[in-house]
Amino acid sequence: MKASARWTIAVGAATCGMVVFPFTASGQEVDYHKAEQFLNWNTSRLVSGDEVGPNWLDDNTRFWYRNKTANGHEFILVNPGAPSRQPLFDHYRLAAAMSMANDTAYQGHKLPFDEFEFIRNEQAIEFRLEKKRFECDIRAYNCIVGDTLPSEEPFVESPDGQWEAFVHEYNLWVRPTGGGDSTQLTFDGEEYWSYGLDSPRPTEIRNKRPRRPDVRWSPDSRYVAVDRRDERDVKHMHYISMTSQRPTHYSQPYALPGDSIIPYPGFHVLRVAPDVATDDNQDVSGPNAGNDAMNARRLRVLENVAPDVQPRPHQLSFGGSAPDSAWSVDGSTLYVTYFTRGSKKLYLAAVDAATGDTRILAGDSARTFVETGQRGPPSWYVSESTDDVIWWSERDGWAHLYRYDKSGNVKNQITSGPWTVGTVYHVDEARQQVYFTARGREADRNIYYAHLYRANFDGSGLTLLTPENGDHRISWSPDGRHFVDAYAQIGVPPVTVLRSVPDGRVVMTLEEADISRLEEIGWRPPEVFTVKARDGITALYGLIYFPPQIDSTKQYPIISHIYPGPQVGSVGAWNFKDGGEDFGLAQLGFVVMQLDHLGTPFRSKAFHDSYYANFIDNGLPDHITAIKQLAGRYPFIDLDRVGIYGHSGGGFASTDAILRFPEFFKVAVSGAGNHDNRSYNIYWAEKYQGLMDKDTVRSTDNFEDAANKTYAENLQGKLLLMHGDLDDNVHPAMTIQVVDELIKANKDFDLIVAPNRAHGLNEPYFIRRRWDYFVRHLLGAEPPKEHLIVRPEN
Repeated sequence: MKASARWTIAVGAATCGMVVFPFTASGQEVDYHKAEQFLNWNTSRLVSGDEVGPNWLDDNTRFWYRNKTANGHEFILVNPGAPSRQPLFDHYRLAAAMSMANDTAYQGHKLPFDEFEFIRNEQAIEFRLEKKRFECDIRAYNCIVGDTLPSEEPFVESPDGQWEAFVHEYNLWVRPTGGGDSTQLTFDGEEYWSYGLDSPRPTEIRNKRPRRPDVRWSPDSRYVAVDRRDERDVKHMHYISMTSQRPTHYSQPYALPGDSIIPYPGFHVLRVAPDVATDDNQDVSGPNAGNDAMNARRLRVLENVAPDVQPRPHQLSFGGSAPDSAWSVDGSTLYVTYFTRGSKKLYLAAVDAATGDTRILAGDSARTFVETGQRGPPSWYVSESTDDVIWWSERDGWAHLYRYDKSGNVKNQITSGPWTVGTVYHVDEARQQVYFTARGREADRNIYYAHLYRANFDGSGLTLLTPENGDHRISWSPDGRHFVDAYAQIGVPPVTVLRSVPDGRVVMTLEEADISRLEEIGWRPPEVFTVKARDGITALYGLIYFPPQIDSTKQYPIISHIYPGPQVGSVGAWNFKDGGEDFGLAQLGFVVMQLDHLGTPFRSKAFHDSYYANFIDNGLPDHITAIKQLAGRYPFIDLDRVGIYGHSGGGFASTDAILRFPEFFKVAVSGAGNHDNRSYNIYWAEKYQGLMDKDTVRSTDNFEDAANKTYAENLQGKLLLMHGDLDDNVHPAMTIQVVDELIKANKDFDLIVAPNRAHGLNEPYFIRRRWDYFVRHLLGAEPPKEHLIVRPEN
């Protein structure tokens, strides 16, 4: 049905100018049902073969994955060495065995579990279902169903498979793998200064969500590194759940910009040994320690060292190197990365496990902020066999790799040029080669599409290994011989292949996504566009979504879906998009835009730093100039009816838009916005706005001008604010503070407080209310009353 057949056009006295009325309420209801089909939880069911998440087996060579099919899913086993791809088991025989064991009918093409554990040397699998434990033999095809579920305690198993570490009442404990008497390893843990776990968030307390402790065993299982963050004197943020007769109070330590007392990160290294000695002088940490562990049922602590790294860390991690191991292979050295406050400086240090002595291997500093990588795992690596450290840095204005020696001196720059390195996935020490993703190097390609490359330590031999046009997502095998590569474009579905190392040769195709059923409902991909930024020079990239069967002789309102970053842009992942709220809004008759504006990542350091220390910018000048340029290309875009919406940082930005640019943005919907970053956590707020600088004479600070409440009196258009009252990420106080100022300014606005909701508001009710608001105030139509969006159960 053409747009002109759905609507009549009339010029009225509404503030938005042109008003669009539906013929009938039932006609608009049909549009809502159509829009609902394009939400992710519906469109994902219409695409098969698009998700391959390798689960590598203990031999580090084979893997399995759960593959979506047209009528359900299947489990696939891949052996790269053969090479072979085959069903992991007979799905229908397994379904029959499960049905017999549990007196319930199961379908082979829709087995009701996503994950499992291999047991009995891969002859059987174990999983939980319907609050029961299933153990199914996948050779004889029989199942045992028990009421005793495996413990949900998130144990951390030692590399030798003998021990499981866990945290109980603020202290570190271990037990033999699979159960047995537990041994307490530390005794001085206390609330807000716990081993392995920081204080739980209110939503974790409310949902009784188990948390995995931050514990890293050394490869030889002789040492345990455990995080310990001192939060004892940090001020709390408070939350009230008000749906019960007697409201419930929660709180958590939460440091704000300008606070003098903040969480102090630290860690301990414990040297442990099997408790099998009968003589206090007997050495239980020597070459027989592994054999002794087979007989011992307890561990004891020989030393507990708390290393002192300098300068004082603000954030610290002992994980994330490439490959993902913070320990040297021989277990003698622990590697840690840490930031100073405001993320001004970053260090990589080596810690002697026996003594706790530390030395700095590499580092970075910046006037603005430094990173360990771009939206991926931290990209550093310490060589075992050579005097080399691989280090990711933006010091020359672009994200590149550098080669250090272990004394902290730069040997050479490995990569260079006006393009950016993303993630280091593998380092081949024998060949002295490093494998990594990068963006923007290939001519005539989308600059946000990542490709995999190989380069020599000395910077020579740069080689493209994934030549296909598209965004490549990589999963490396633990043995370093193969990798899984899923590549796609915004409008082209993914193809997943298995490739070999070192040449990137395709060993086999694993999946080719099928979107035929998606196309049958009228799916149309967004189009990639380029515009000039506010400076009239810099190229910006974005996506635009059009209503179906658009009539170029008519006028359509446009909505900008914004997430300002700076850690990520509005587009988010530059990969295949099969659905989402923007698709739904387009079905309702809106043009929708996403734009990666100045101040977002994956480009140059200068591009990323664009509005550092000026939060209130939010990239909005770029959104305005982009919409004007798009309207010049597409005359059916109505510049008198411009809306904007977003969540979290996007909630902050969308409210900012309607308050500071009221002549341009007419309708805004803002979810869970961090409207005043003086009330947001120090790690993000101080990183991108800078340390707080108080002006005692004027009783203000450098965050004041970047707070939305400062501009409340400017409101002219329609504003809907939404926030969960148990949001333990962005505190609801930030929205209430905006509300307070709007009331003082005598402004009309709309507010939804979501009871017992945390940060996410992606539920059907809140989606429907966003749609209603834009349909009523931007489209000029009356939405169907209380339309019920139904989310599939599974």
